[in-house]
Amino acid sequence: MITTEKTEMGRVGVQVELVNHVDAILAKSGALSPDKVRRVTLDAIVDTGASHLVVPKSAADALGLPVLGETGVRFADHRKEPRKIVGDVEVHLLTRDGVFRAIVEPNRPDVLLGAIVLEDMDFVVDCREQKLVPRDPNMILSEIE
Repeated sequence: MITTEKTEMGRVGVQVELVNHVDAILAKSGALSPDKVRRVTLDAIVDTGASHLVVPKSAADALGLPVLGETGVRFADHRKEPRKIVGDVEVHLLTRDGVFRAIVEPNRPDVLLGAIVLEDMDFVVDCREQKLVPRDPNMILSEIE
């Protein structure tokens, strides 16, 4: 089970499993042995002010994720730099999972979970307890008009 934990004030840390989604599909169809599915479990920081999933280059390389292109990123100190975008990242977090694109950060030791992942998987930060929780524990709720 992937867990959530308290970190320094204002930051929520969790463990997350990242999987090569193409490998997972091939294993499900029987074309790849399940033990050959590339996966890594890493510490992650929840950042509601960030938009995207950010993964360390070492994890993207270990998973063999396809590079889709490049994007510009702006850091908290207002620097702007180009970064690669990879696809087919399957994220397993607590009791939920989803497939996303991710920005690759060369020297990052952990995963950054931004708003897109949190919204898609319907998680919110419980500020009082400093942990990540599902908005509804029984199902993902989607807002529609």
